[in-house]
Amino acid sequence: MSLAIETFGMIAGTLTTIAFVPQVLKIYQTKSAKDVSYLMFSIFSTGIVFWLIYGILIRSTPIIAANVVTLTLSVIIIVLKIRYHR
Repeated sequence: MSLAIETFGMIAGTLTTIAFVPQVLKIYQTKSAKDVSYLMFSIFSTGIVFWLIYGILIRSTPIIAANVVTLTLSVIIIVLKIRYHR
């Protein structure tokens, strides 16, 4: 795969992954995740696991890297939801 295509994939993965950072920070700062859906993040996390496996199978660094970080952020959101449950 060309360097330009790999770079494009890394940029796409970075943008979609960092979209979760503000949510993690907001939950942590407010100590509230009442509006976060367990079901949505569970389904989303399962999809990310499948994307990660797919990336590993096709040996795509952008897919692997983006999904490792996205899965980590998604799990953090679920953990904070559990921690701050009221």
